Amino acid sequence: MRVAHVSGWLDPERRSPAQLLDAWPTLVDTAAAVARCGADIAVVQAAHQDHELSRDGVRFCFVRARSPTRWQRRLGPWAWPAPSQWIHRIRQLEPDLVHLHSLSFPRHAAALRRALPRVRLLVQDHADHPPPGWRRALHRRGLAQADALAFTAASQAEPFREARVVSPRARVFEIPESSSKFTPGDRAAARRETGLHGDPCLLWLGHLDANKDPLTVLEALRLALGDLPDVQLWMAYRKAPLLTELSVYLDAHAALAPHVHRLGPQPHERVERLLRAADYLVQGSHVEGSGFAIIEALACGTPPLVTDIPSFRVLTAGGRAGALTPPGNPQAMRDAWVQWARGPRDEQRAAARAHFEKELSFDAIGRKLMRAYAALLA
Repeated sequence: MRVAHVSGWLDPERRSPAQLLDAWPTLVDTAAAVARCGADIAVVQAAHQDHELSRDGVRFCFVRARSPTRWQRRLGPWAWPAPSQWIHRIRQLEPDLVHLHSLSFPRHAAALRRALPRVRLLVQDHADHPPPGWRRALHRRGLAQADALAFTAASQAEPFREARVVSPRARVFEIPESSSKFTPGDRAAARRETGLHGDPCLLWLGHLDANKDPLTVLEALRLALGDLPDVQLWMAYRKAPLLTELSVYLDAHAALAPHVHRLGPQPHERVERLLRAADYLVQGSHVEGSGFAIIEALACGTPPLVTDIPSFRVLTAGGRAGALTPPGNPQAMRDAWVQWARGPRDEQRAAARAHFEKELSFDAIGRKLMRAYAALLA
């Protein structure tokens, strides 16, 4: 089976191919996982220079593409034309199946279908959204060419179907877009290194914005103080449009302030140690395309206590590897925290890691992709 993983995303930082493989490790790891399952796989990536190399049993073909204009970059990837050299390199590989990353590249999907009319085309969601208004016609012409779509949760395909930008005949596979190489570690050592503490010790990873809803999490924390007097919430974030609102809330609830610690931005390598130190990951998201923080937490054996949205439901096996509560419901969130905090934490951590290894590791994703490819080629 010859498979081509292809991406039209052009790095705005203009890094070299070798630098990109280090900066985008999942570009390597997902393809390598499929290669370990027996596929002959190549990755064709739009880049600022031509270069080819091999790593972990995968051939990486970086193909020089013209940078999008300022106008095209402002409009988004849907406005970027598919580079002819990129299409030509994919054709040279003579793949049986092409796996296109992102539903935001309809022009690339259309060009691939014209160039490879007999080749199966799978398009993978990467936190994409159905386009508004007149853009739907362009997306429809491209994405309707796909034989199959991959989402973290199958129900995430419904908005695209309702917008009529994908074919109703396209198959849908439940496959997360990536995984993590994080591992469990000594919790006591991680706490000494990071300074995290609490009983339970809760970790927030994500922007402080309306979608991730930190104010609901703070309200749940306030409600939980009576049952969990030693609880501590540690908040790591980059973008923080609701930071002022969060500060106002803490000023209004003086008893809560000593239990909330704002860590701000954290290097990715430190996130692993934070997750090892925490008892639970907490999030209040209303919508997510996938949930990298959930995947990373489970990789570390840290159960996620999160909201009941489609992607989180799949990542936690319907709540068996963590708790699920309705978005915007602090009382339900509080109840879940109290229930889990009273449970056997070593067993909880072991179950979280076992679920990750079986369903969410790179090897698991490789197996799921191979099953999807085989089904399409059958």
